[in-house]
Amino acid sequence: MRYGQIRKYDVANGPGIRTSFFVTGCSANCKNCFNTEYMNPNYGKLWTEKETDLIIDYLKKDEIEGLTILGGEPFESVRDLIEIVRKIRDKSDKSIWIFSGFKYEVLVNNKESKKLLSMCDVLVDGLFVEELKNLKLKFKGSSNQRTIDIQKSLEKNKICILDGYK
Repeated sequence: MRYGQIRKYDVANGPGIRTSFFVTGCSANCKNCFNTEYMNPNYGKLWTEKETDLIIDYLKKDEIEGLTILGGEPFESVRDLIEIVRKIRDKSDKSIWIFSGFKYEVLVNNKESKKLLSMCDVLVDGLFVEELKNLKLKFKGSSNQRTIDIQKSLEKNKICILDGYK
């Protein structure tokens, strides 16, 4: 798996101060995507154990509320992310948000994607749609996107929007 960047401190992609990383590779090609360079699966650096250890170290800091995984499209690197997130989960119980252009309904019906979802807390799903762009939304770009409480949704077998994020 390749990544475009790691942010030790990120306040734009989830509540509080978070650590985030951006996976590269995305086939969606959304109009006016804000990360066009991250569409290329060959862009960026190769992820190694060093990056996983760095994320774990960042998450040990009291001021860091959690981790956010973005892209590109994280679920196009699902196998690698399962292993990475498993190692992170072994060392941290802080919240993990993940963003995807794929809808929850698609992800939950794919064995590997569901496995990755089950290790995360919040999914912001749906493709960015330029015509639905809304700068007033919290942590998402267009009004078709949803902020889903993954654990509650898996438990109730229906989509549950995270409290405070309509």
